[in-house]
Parts: sequence; structure tokens; C-alpha cells
Amino acid sequence: MLNSMTGYGRYEQIDETKKIVIDIRSVNHRYSDVTVKLPRAYGYLEDKIREYVLENISRGKVDVFIYIENYTSDDKAVILDEALCMNYYSLLNQIKEKCGIKQEIAVSDMTRFSDIFVTKQQEEDKEEVWQMFLSCLKPAMEDFLSMRKREGERLFNDLKEKAGKIQELTAKIEEISPKVVAEYAHKLEERMKELLGEFKADEGRILTEVGIMADRVCINEELVRLKSHFVELDDILAQDEPVGRKLDFLVQELNRETNTIGSKANDKDITKLLVEKKSEIEKLREQIQNVE
Repeated sequence: MLNSMTGYGRYEQIDETKKIVIDIRSVNHRYSDVTVKLPRAYGYLEDKIREYVLENISRGKVDVFIYIENYTSDDKAVILDEALCMNYYSLLNQIKEKCGIKQEIAVSDMTRFSDIFVTKQQEEDKEEVWQMFLSCLKPAMEDFLSMRKREGERLFNDLKEKAGKIQELTAKIEEISPKVVAEYAHKLEERMKELLGEFKADEGRILTEVGIMADRVCINEELVRLKSHFVELDDILAQDEPVGRKLDFLVQELNRETNTIGSKANDKDITKLLVEKKSEIEKLREQIQNVE
């Protein structure tokens, strides 16, 4: 079954220590392109997250947004900048001496200099952090892939419907095509009679001209190739793997054979059908751009 390149998935986990929200969304893209946005403190996980996403998709522009809110400060520690503290203490003593102050320097005096205290992020076990992220990333990815699959089912039905219309138009063209030569033969014979009057037209010459015309407007090869393309289309749609590129190539072939028929067939009814057919092929091509 087909998968769409458009999808959205979300997972949210809240416990007593933190809140984690993961959003995954994707749009059409010729290749695979994954962008990860997460808090700077966890930037070292970006490559791992990107690799995990690429294991699950083959095409599409995917954006992964990760939001983290910590409810506790267990992961932080306050330490003293000893060098800065001693510098302040030394300066205060200098002020005492110069100003003749006898009062002792108290701890409360030192704590007024808030920059002597430094908040430092405690070192975390990177593997444990990755496993924690992965436990949230997996359900978000499952939700994301599930939507792409549902969209793919709708694409499948729509592509089958559009392909059916194109086949119907091709069948009508095939039905009309033999009449083109017959009408040409009749018009040629009438024209010869008109020009020659009472003289009898050379039937051999007429048959030769009709034969040349029949060869020039013959579209049997194109019709045969189109039929084989429709069979191939059904086979591709039945495959359980990413087939977007295959479908894209196949629709180019459908368009090429249709253009060739248009250049050969000298008939207003066929031309009318070809205009409609090309319109349906373009609709098919546009929809295929959504297939992974």
C-alpha cells in the first residue's frame, strides 16, 4: 500500500520531573530531508534523532520539534567561583585599610556579589538520556507513520480512479483510430474525382497514397505501449514499498506516448479526447508528487 509524504505525529509525556512534547510533520520533497529542533543542552542527540527518522522514511521533508520543560532542578548544581570570591574579599580588605574601617568582613557582605555563585548543569548519562528520548520518539513516529499510511490509502484510491479515466479515454482513441484512414481514403477518392472529372482515377495510386497515410497516422505501437504502462501502473501500486519515483517516471512515459499520438493523429475527435486525456494525466502527475 502507498504511503503519503504528508503526515503529522505527536507524543506528550508528563511526569513529576519534566514534560516532553515531540511533534513530527512532513511535506513533499524530491529526496529525504530531516530537520531536528530541540533544546541546546541536548544538541548532541540531533544526529541520533535524524538517523532514527531516516530509518522509517525514504522521502519527504520532515521537521522534528522537541520541547522539554523541567519541573525540578535536580540536574543543576550551584558552585562557588573561588577565584572571583577571593578577588572580592581582597578588594574589601583594601577598602577597610584605606578607609580605616574596623568592622570585620561578614559572609553576608560576600553574598551580595551574586556572580560568585555559578549554576552548572550536572553531567548526565548520555545513553540514559537517549533512551528516555527514544521512549517518546517511538510513539510520536508511530502516530506520524500511521497518518502517512491513511493518507496513502486515499492516494491509492484516487490514483486508481484517475488511471481508470485515462484508460477509458485511451480505449475511445483506439476505437476511433481505424476510421481516420478510412475517412482519408474516402476524401482522397472524392478529391481525385473532382479534379479528374470524367477521367477515371488510378486506383493503384489512390491505394498507395492511402497506405502512406495509414503508416504516417498509425498509432498502434503507442496504444500497445500505453496498455503495458497501465499494467505496470497496477503492479507498482500493489508493491509494499516506496514507489513515488517509479510512478513519477511512469507518468512521464504516459505523457510521452500521448504526445506522440497527438502529433500523428490528424482527427478532430481524437484531438478532443487527447486534450481531455492530457488533463487527466496532469492530475495524475500532481497527485503522484504526494507519494513517498
